[in-house]
Amino acid sequence: MWRGLLLKGTTCLLQVSAQSFLHQRHASSQCFRLLTHRSVHKLRETSCIPRLRSTDVFQSHNLIRNYKKDAKSTVEFPLSPITVTDIKQYLRSKDILFHDGYSCLHIPSIFIDAFTRKDSFSLFIDKTTGQFLCKDTLVEGSWEDLQDCLEVMQKDEQDSLSPHVLLGYPESLEEQEETEREQREVREIWSSSLPFTDLHDEEAQLVKAMFRITKISNATLKKFGVRLFKPTKSLVFPWFGGPDSSLKGIKLLSAQRTDGEKVTYHEATVPKCSSYFNLFGLALVSRMDSEVVVTGSELDTLAVSQGTGLPSVALPRGVSCLPPALLPYLEQFKRVTLWLGGDIRSWEASKLFSRKLGLRRCTLVRPGEFQPCPLEALSQGKNLSRIVKASIPAAHKSIVSFKQLREDVYGELVNTDQVAGVKWTRFPELNRILKGHRKGELTVFTGPTGSGKTTFISELALDLCMQGVNTLWGSFEINNVRLAKIMLTQFAMQRLEENLEQYDFWADRFEELPLYFMTFHGQQNIKAVLDTMQHAVYLYDINHVIIDNLQFMMGQENLSVDKFAVQDHIIGVFRKFATNSSCHVTLIIHPRKEEDDRELQTASIFGSAKASQEADNVLILQEKKLVTCPGRRSLQVTKNRFDGDVGIFPLDFIKSSLTFSTPIKGKHKLRKVAAKPENEEEVQGNEVTAKKDEGKKEKATKTAKASQAAKCPANRNDKAK
Repeated sequence: MWRGLLLKGTTCLLQVSAQSFLHQRHASSQCFRLLTHRSVHKLRETSCIPRLRSTDVFQSHNLIRNYKKDAKSTVEFPLSPITVTDIKQYLRSKDILFHDGYSCLHIPSIFIDAFTRKDSFSLFIDKTTGQFLCKDTLVEGSWEDLQDCLEVMQKDEQDSLSPHVLLGYPESLEEQEETEREQREVREIWSSSLPFTDLHDEEAQLVKAMFRITKISNATLKKFGVRLFKPTKSLVFPWFGGPDSSLKGIKLLSAQRTDGEKVTYHEATVPKCSSYFNLFGLALVSRMDSEVVVTGSELDTLAVSQGTGLPSVALPRGVSCLPPALLPYLEQFKRVTLWLGGDIRSWEASKLFSRKLGLRRCTLVRPGEFQPCPLEALSQGKNLSRIVKASIPAAHKSIVSFKQLREDVYGELVNTDQVAGVKWTRFPELNRILKGHRKGELTVFTGPTGSGKTTFISELALDLCMQGVNTLWGSFEINNVRLAKIMLTQFAMQRLEENLEQYDFWADRFEELPLYFMTFHGQQNIKAVLDTMQHAVYLYDINHVIIDNLQFMMGQENLSVDKFAVQDHIIGVFRKFATNSSCHVTLIIHPRKEEDDRELQTASIFGSAKASQEADNVLILQEKKLVTCPGRRSLQVTKNRFDGDVGIFPLDFIKSSLTFSTPIKGKHKLRKVAAKPENEEEVQGNEVTAKKDEGKKEKATKTAKASQAAKCPANRNDKAK
């Protein structure tokens, strides 16, 4: 299994749950009292509920297979999320002491006895979501779960509860087998791998050169427990966690040389990415350490530790996301330096993560020519301690000068491709016009009714999602099952109803995409939608939100207000959200009624004044009505705030795969080339000389005939007669 994982990239599908508490537990009397207390509450749908899968067997077209339903495929949050003020007021009402941390509130753990915990504030409550985690027992749950526990303690007049008081959903037999199989793989790979100190010097140097870590000493590799798995020449990074610091998982990094002599690196985790929550290097951090450097890769952490001597940890999924479940482990540090890489993408991630960690304690290493990623800086012999000390505070300033912006401007000039955003692979013509998909922008998309707006925008978003852009879909017009079916068909590029035996294969691959769906349908209140989007950005690091469409999500609570004023307000809210959250928002708006023979324009957008002004990009799906066959479609870009380029290109709809693609303008004809003789140059020279001689003879003959005709006008007169 792990051999196949080596060929796959990491994804960002978060599962906020602890494996050690997912198994079936025996219910104690406290458990029954807690369940009785919970029965008076409404059914809660929060992201911190562990995965619940149900297995059903059905038969279709003589095909029997297991059908899995995974609740984590949707993003569901309470419509009225908890605030830090509400949490503090509740804790004060229960006479519970708390410390106001950077991103969490700290309280004494209620899952260990009062004598053992003493003055230890080891239970952390997330200020944004209310989710809690006890670092001593690894018990975690939602804010409502913690309230239930506190109510039971108060009613029974107890000082603590058993860690097993929170009953999780029992794992299915298939999930238990998968967990056990992954743990066996972890142990087998770890026991089969070798420390670098046990390798021959020549072999160790060859491996280091392959991974560009020649400057990393064997002592540093041994300190962090890095090993080599010989069968695949992969580096093995261990994950030690839990109160006993046991081996929880591993990450494998393999190198592969392409045809162009370029080396590509592949990561794989065991257990799978959705269950991999590790801060590499955290086991080496002391409780007394107050400063830490956070990097985007394990190799960068090794470089920082060796070059500066400071504690350093690596994010489990690089710069793609910072899971909130890891925030409690970073609470002890008064200074957090984010050095996630040396490019624009890592710089944007640093600014985003600093909001989660707390701006007042974070400093950022600005990328530049003299400040590359830590591993490159160490290889180039740069002073890493000086670079860390020169990091800039993350706290925003109301006024900045060009001196502070100078390096940012230079960075955008140097990294023009990265500044332009993520490129589409299925729509190269769109890359030519828009240059890419960028964070913090608002795109307005419109097209005639029935032209395929949802189908096109789903493929557009799927293209980006397949490249690691975390995507949240808000489909208010069609349900999520139908939308997922369309996107799965586009992903597989075929009709799966005709190939049901391939469904599980494509569904497993599709499930790995960082794709989430809101469960709203029909008309909704803008506040509920906005709260869901904000929580999704916080929990899942969403980079792209699609709203389909504006008219369907406009609620009916303001019937007395002008509908254009309501629409302008909603567009303004999305514009502010995109800017503040550094998240791209694609908003689908129906056009006004136009004549069938007229093409749509920017002015055709319903309520176009506010929409076209606030939007960074305006895309129009044009359709020319035809009588004998379906209409011809094209995509027109009428506004591009990034560099001003606009244009239009044709689209070709393929019904079998529900995809759009740019048609090929012309086909190149192939010509056969005969085998060349040994005396090729001599033969070619003779042929060229012969052709020149023939051309001269023909020219001389024509000239002689013309002069003869000019001398004999009588002949011309006879011919005329």
